[in-house]
Amino acid sequence: MHSSDSYHSLSSLPIGEGRLEVICGPMFSGKTEELLRRVRRSQIARLPTVLVKPAIDTRYAVGDVVSHDKNAMPSVVVEKASDIMNVLEVEGRPALVVAIDEAQFFDDDLPRVCSELANKGMRVIVAGLDLDFNGVPFGSMPQLLALAEEVTKLHAVCVETGRAAHFSHKISGSDDTVELGEKDKYIPLARHAFVAARKK
Repeated sequence: MHSSDSYHSLSSLPIGEGRLEVICGPMFSGKTEELLRRVRRSQIARLPTVLVKPAIDTRYAVGDVVSHDKNAMPSVVVEKASDIMNVLEVEGRPALVVAIDEAQFFDDDLPRVCSELANKGMRVIVAGLDLDFNGVPFGSMPQLLALAEEVTKLHAVCVETGRAAHFSHKISGSDDTVELGEKDKYIPLARHAFVAARKK
């Protein structure tokens, strides 16, 4: 066994060997829950960990990252991706783990920022929607998925069929791609249910 002083995480990644992990999937698939799980494990391992979210995400709590299951953890709120570079300290220690929620809401600079952090030896964990409600790759998520050493693709449960859902279908609200919402605005659907719903 190696001490937490020389190793990044329970996956025994040596400090200085950065990496990018991306957690993706539709709404209600547990992306934030998985992100918070990894953050908790990093904290248990006593690794300085920063949790970041975009200023746009105010659904549950302004200063916390909160999952749909209402699990919460304090976070740093930033306006744009480059601001993440200014919040890399935890109680006076440089961060070794940087976790970023709702990545699809950040500007196009996020892939560069994540790569730079990983290149500096940090473990970067990013969670976000890979597709918008039109079924189109969302924001800078395609670049992040291509850059990542590890991709975890989660699925929700299709409300129509009970099968694995990969799509987030908008049932109310505007036609804006970026519109915060819960079960009042979005439902998870499997492909054939999504295709059928889009035809209506």
